[in-house]
Amino acid sequence: MRDRSSTPMAVVVSTVLHLGIVGFLFLAMLPCASYESFFDALHLPRWMNPITCSRPLELQGPVIEATLMGPTGSPPPKASKAKPIPHTVPPPPTVKPPTPPPTPAPKIKTLPPPPEHPDVKDQERVVEQGLQKAEEQRVQQQKERQRQAELDAQAAKRKAELKKVDELFAKMDAASRQTHQLDSKARQAKQQLADLKNAKDNGQADLPNAAQRQSGTNSDHTALLDQYGAAIQNAVTPNWLRPDNMPNVPCKVHIVQLPGGEVMSATVDSSCPYDDVGRRSIENAVLRTKTLPYKGFESVFRRDITLTFMPQ
Repeated sequence: MRDRSSTPMAVVVSTVLHLGIVGFLFLAMLPCASYESFFDALHLPRWMNPITCSRPLELQGPVIEATLMGPTGSPPPKASKAKPIPHTVPPPPTVKPPTPPPTPAPKIKTLPPPPEHPDVKDQERVVEQGLQKAEEQRVQQQKERQRQAELDAQAAKRKAELKKVDELFAKMDAASRQTHQLDSKARQAKQQLADLKNAKDNGQADLPNAAQRQSGTNSDHTALLDQYGAAIQNAVTPNWLRPDNMPNVPCKVHIVQLPGGEVMSATVDSSCPYDDVGRRSIENAVLRTKTLPYKGFESVFRRDITLTFMPQ
């Protein structure tokens, strides 16, 4: 077993050894002048100093003062001739570049001297021509401006005339529509008077009185169906804006409606002799009506019906 009492002694010896090494290195790094200053401060004799510093060389004679001027103050070194090295190739001879030929000096053309007596008449003629040209240009510009103003006035006048013509055509169209509407109302009133007259003359004295007129087939719906067709005709005819020059022939149109009389579509029959404008006028009349008679005609209501239009 290791003796524990010998451990502290080894630590102390190691510490002292390391401190001695550090102190020796520190003293070795000090310059010799520090040793001399240390011994002088302790007033010890010099022979006890183990380190002796070397003294600078001192010459006898007066002190010479000198001022350093820098690198440029020293004299240049003497030129020494370079000794030729044997067995060496001599340098190639230097070739001077060819001198360019001298450039000739540019010739300066001398202007002819001004005339001693200038021609005043030529100058006056040039000035007069310039003034004449300027006057012609001014007159030409004035004519162009006047012509442009006339063109603008003519364009404005033409625009105003076209506007008046458009307004006149608009008034004529409005009057034509109003005339057609009045004619439609007049024909409708005439038809209603004719229907009332026919209704009054429809009674027959040689037949017994009955609550409702019956047809020869004893059908209750025949008279109601005729009344339904007449009611639809009276509802659509006022909305018909008839074009001019229509032929006096009938035209059939097929109408599709919903219960309640709402119009779904209107299509002119292929046998209609009218042109495209006349056909569209009939279809628009039905579509413009929107709702056909329904109340009171529920029993004879038809989803698809055919209506016949007559120009007169």
